[in-house]
Amino acid sequence: MATLLLRLQGPMQSWGTTSRFDERDTQLEPSKSGVLGLVCAALGRDRREPLEDLAALRMGVRVDREGVPMRDYQTATGVLIATGKADLRRTVVSPRFYLSDAVFLVGLEGEDEALLERIQAAVRNPVWPLALGRKSFVPGMPVCLPDGLRQADLLSALHGYPPLVSWAPGSSLRLALEDSQEGPVRLDQPVGPFAERRFGPRFVKQEVMHVPDPIDA
Repeated sequence: MATLLLRLQGPMQSWGTTSRFDERDTQLEPSKSGVLGLVCAALGRDRREPLEDLAALRMGVRVDREGVPMRDYQTATGVLIATGKADLRRTVVSPRFYLSDAVFLVGLEGEDEALLERIQAAVRNPVWPLALGRKSFVPGMPVCLPDGLRQADLLSALHGYPPLVSWAPGSSLRLALEDSQEGPVRLDQPVGPFAERRFGPRFVKQEVMHVPDPIDA
């Protein structure tokens, strides 16, 4: 079993899983569909291509720095109405939620180490630009970690990797781990090519990782 670790850090990130109509939400940590979308961009994989190999990877997130939830909005005119015509007098306001200044360590665990090696090489030299949930939200630091491919299970890899930012001694970090049977349900598991926009449920279990105090270390 091997785990590939990725750094997702930038001024703004957005990881929506329940967006409907004009409102665009974000979770407090990266969604699996969003991370696999980033991986597909790195690999140059078209939205119509199958995702079974990537979707089978187990994902976990270590929250090195919680983001600050923010909201802005966009407006649009000339929106189509029920008659199929554009109403130039109508203005639609679309709230957009995102995270500011967040830092995440994301792990992808699988038995196919060759696949993880290809992903690592791709995020180092991506075919298409990488984005943190939205095209305009670009990474502020390299996604690829040179030593990110670890011969360890997901939890051990997330626990053992050095901090991406300074941690206060005695503090606690939040972990969000994909689980086979426990935890809240997230509807962000791709069950078909991204072009089909079909997502199924997965369990995400929350855990806490304690940063040792120097006195206790």
